[in-house]
Amino acid sequence: MAHASRRVGVLVMAYGTPSSPGQVEAFYTDVRRGRAPSADQLADLVRRYEAIGGVSPLSRRTAEQVEGIQQQLELRLPGRYLCTLGNKHSEPRIENAIENLAGQGTRDLVGIVLAPHYSRGSVGEYVSRASERATDLGMSAAFVEHWHDHPVLVELLAERVIRALESLGTAGTDARENNGLLLLVTAHSLPVRVVADGDPYAGQLRRTGELVASASGLRRWDVGWQSAGRTPEPWLGPDVLDRLRALPGEKVSAVVVCPAGFTSDHLEILYDLDIEASRVAAETGVAFARTASLNADPRMCAGLADLVIGCGGALGR
Repeated sequence: MAHASRRVGVLVMAYGTPSSPGQVEAFYTDVRRGRAPSADQLADLVRRYEAIGGVSPLSRRTAEQVEGIQQQLELRLPGRYLCTLGNKHSEPRIENAIENLAGQGTRDLVGIVLAPHYSRGSVGEYVSRASERATDLGMSAAFVEHWHDHPVLVELLAERVIRALESLGTAGTDARENNGLLLLVTAHSLPVRVVADGDPYAGQLRRTGELVASASGLRRWDVGWQSAGRTPEPWLGPDVLDRLRALPGEKVSAVVVCPAGFTSDHLEILYDLDIEASRVAAETGVAFARTASLNADPRMCAGLADLVIGCGGALGR
């Protein structure tokens, strides 16, 4: 029976977000690895948060995802798994979350990140931090490190692509019939040197795009990148805004943007895409639609629950 086995802690990891306007500077400093932002940098970030209502909905959305995964695990193996959230840049921190699980008697841990694509500098850092703290506490740990080609992810994104296309009405229909429709799949940018060193991140995003385009029946698709860091070194491109500006010259009259690298509504979707990208598309005369976020879709939570069970199957035996 499920409860005859040791209970497994499930660490669901996410980026984190400031919970109030007053926490933006501390959050930004943490993201910058302890380097405080300049006054101009801070003002720009605050302005972006104000444009979407003052704070990001990410904290609420992430909590809903954690609860959704817990519910799906309970349906499969009642009493076997205990889910908790650990953030990279805000409370509750990854390390604190693991300590909380240990305090509740769990000695086995499965970690999963709410981001489908693996990079050493993103998911790799989550896993490294979690693994180190689990080891310190004498816990055995296993991790789901990527799920970029999971059939459920592909199915959900393809459905959202089709709905976004339908929202364009005749503009979308005409563009599709005339081969003037583009699916633009996006994710957070990384320094070029990371990928040059063999990191799989960019390749995994391209694989997601290939699968989603095929599942949604779209012939033209490409990758765009968001949120490149403000550092002197080159970052992966093209930037999504530059990509949109180039579309009229490529005879593209309608674009569906699918932020496949993100699972929840947050600043990089609600501001970078819904405000900035849609404005640039309007300026170029290209019809624009953005796919709805996955958030706590029960099917996604079910898929992640299955990955957790598969990853943790050997723990505690």
